[in-house]
Formats: sequence, C-alpha cells, structure tokens
Amino acid sequence: MKKPLLAVTAVATLVLAGCGSGSSSSGEVRLRMIESLTSPERTKLIKSLIADFEKANPGVQVELISPPLDSADQKITQILQTKKDLDVLEVRDHTAKSFSNNGWLAELPTQDWPGWADLTELAQKKAVEVGGKAYLIPYGFYQRTIFYRTDWGMAKPPATWQELYEAGKKMTSGDRFGYSFRGGKGGADYAVMMISAYNGEALNPEKSFYLKDKRTIFSTPEAAQAMDLYVKIFKEASPPDSVSWGYPEMVQGFTSGVTGMLIQDPEVIKTVEESGVTAWSTAPIPKGPSGYAFQPVGYAGWGATSFTKHPKEAVKLVQFLSEAKQSIAFAKGNSLIPISKQAQNDPQFSQGAWQAYLQAQQDPKQVITIRPVDYPGWSQFIVDSDRDVQALITGKKTTAEVLKSWDAFWTDQAKKVS
Repeated sequence: MKKPLLAVTAVATLVLAGCGSGSSSSGEVRLRMIESLTSPERTKLIKSLIADFEKANPGVQVELISPPLDSADQKITQILQTKKDLDVLEVRDHTAKSFSNNGWLAELPTQDWPGWADLTELAQKKAVEVGGKAYLIPYGFYQRTIFYRTDWGMAKPPATWQELYEAGKKMTSGDRFGYSFRGGKGGADYAVMMISAYNGEALNPEKSFYLKDKRTIFSTPEAAQAMDLYVKIFKEASPPDSVSWGYPEMVQGFTSGVTGMLIQDPEVIKTVEESGVTAWSTAPIPKGPSGYAFQPVGYAGWGATSFTKHPKEAVKLVQFLSEAKQSIAFAKGNSLIPISKQAQNDPQFSQGAWQAYLQAQQDPKQVITIRPVDYPGWSQFIVDSDRDVQALITGKKTTAEVLKSWDAFWTDQAKKVS
C-alpha cells in the first residue's frame, strides 16, 4: 500500500474573506464542498450527512454548492482553475485524470484511516486507479445488468447476446418491442460492450480496447460478428425512435411498457420500483459466444483539493462520508453498489433486483475492465463513436467502415502512449 502524501499545509496567516472557505473571527472553520451529479433528492441527502458531520465536529461548518447537472463539471473545473474557495469536491471517473494531472487534488491518507479496511476490494482498487494514488474515495458504483419483464413470456433472462436478440425479436409485436436500444448519446458504449464479449478471453481487461496480443478489439472477425448483431437488435427488436434514445428515453421505454428488456445501472432499480411495473427482474449482462462478458464499472467519489486551507478538516469530511454508516445511507438513497463491506449484511443489497449484481461479482467470466481514459484521444472517441453508431444503424456506414475507423484510431493511440 502506498504511503500517503502529507496534505497541503495551510498558511496560518491566510484567511479567506466573504462566504468562501476559511476561518471566521471566532475560529470556526468553514469548508466549501461542491457536488456534480446534482438532483434535489440527492442534495437533500448530502446536506443531512453534512449536518451529521457538523454535529460530530463542533467548530466546522460546511457550505454545499449544487450547480445544475448539465454544467456541473464545467463549473467545478472553473473553480479549480482559480485554486481558491474550494475544499471538498465530487470527482468522477472521467474527471479524475484531468483533475489530478493539473495538480488540483490532494492525495488522501489511507494507512492511518480505519475506514480504509472496511472498503470493498473494488472500492480500494478504484480509489487508486488514477496514478496509483488515492485522489478520491468512491461513494458507490454503477454496474450494468439486464432489467426484464417477467410477464412478457420470457421464462428466463438471456444469458448471451444472441439469446437477447432472439428473445427481443420474439417480444416485438405491434406497439411492444423487445429491447430498449440506446442509439443516441452513450450508444457506442453498448457496441463496445458487445464487441468486448465477442472477443472473449483474447481481450486484455487492463487495456480494454486492446487484445492480449496488442491488436485492438475492433480488428477481429469477432468484432464484426458483434456489430452485425448489434444492428439486428436495433432493426428487429427495438423501437424505431430508439435511434436517438439516450439514458432517460431508454429507461422510460421500459417503465412505460414499450420495451421488455433494458440494460442499465442500479440507479434504475428505484425508478422501476416507483413506476408501478411489478412483474420484472434483473440478471447479469449477456455474454459472448466464448462465455465472457466485459464491462467497466462507472464510479465517482469525494476528494479534497490540493490548495485547501484546511486539509485536516477537508480530509476528515471525505473520510466521514466514506465510512460505513454514511456511505451505506448514500448508496441506498442513490441506488448504488456500496463501498462498505458491512453492506453485504444489509437485505437491500442481497435480495431482489440487487442479487444480479452479486451474481456478476461472483462470476469469474463477468469481468470488470478499465476504460482507456489515459489515452489522449479518449474524449474525442466518445463523441466520434456515438456519431459513427448513428451512421451505422441508419445505414449511412457499414460495419466494416466503422470498425476500420475505430481500429485505426486506437492503433494510433497505442503509439502515442508507448
């Protein structure tokens, strides 16, 4: 385990004015904290946890900043660039690299914090995923499963992508469709998931867009098989307007009774429960022909800024939010896979719709991969690949054209980091 860096030393003579972070004339410490994935219920829950922290730490007050969801990461970046008036922040899997590269995040101590030992192996691994240092403590995970209607004639959930296609096609009739396809923003992620499964054991989970022999996953005949099936699922088992569906629309398709299957994160559990749909269940994501399924785990967490004037208190707040009682409450409130080992004893995470996540974690062929976020072209690929998927499913590009482009892109990326 790596030794923690010393937190940034506060300059005693510096006192921030106004309502920013700092110390009041009475000696009270004021911390400023910002969230990213803002929603009214979530903000309310965070404020209740902050109130518990303030009660346990007299003399420390925390101001929570809750920017609009669509512009939150941009707002956080703008504040970080000024290097002032921010102590604790939400760090997401796709912002951790840039934030740490710019020197905005403090390394969090792990060895002298008892809560570290209570974190699951996955939580510990993801805490140090960027640069091998704990720049954040995850607060929970997003891992996909199949949500499926049990009253639509499906005796058991599809175990493979081929079975999903066949079941979806069978369900499709009139105004009902088998599958909630994601053809809009984020759709390429599902294509990559299928391609990964079809490459099977040849894939390198540590470099998920590459095979163990260093070719890209897009260069193989198996990738073409996966993409051809991907298009068939859209054309033969999905609503025509799902060509432009993003997250909200694909979930709405399932909860409104338009589609019989959906692949999504655990936060959808709460949405489905509140929708009135009663005959439904979950299962691990489908596998490819060789019996493997691959997916990255989405996550975010709490971190401290490298320039906070109150490093001790900022770290203490991050640790407080990450301890068992608080982290389990946060995971429950947001339908997240929890970070605490103690959550395994909680009925919410071991019964019903949550069982599929435990099943997946116990299956060695349901493999967690690492997204290639360290590559310089990652952000550009997210944009380009979604555009390519649109062109593919609307017939403007062929499978061969898309795969050739993606293979060339990631072959070039490998040269840039070698």
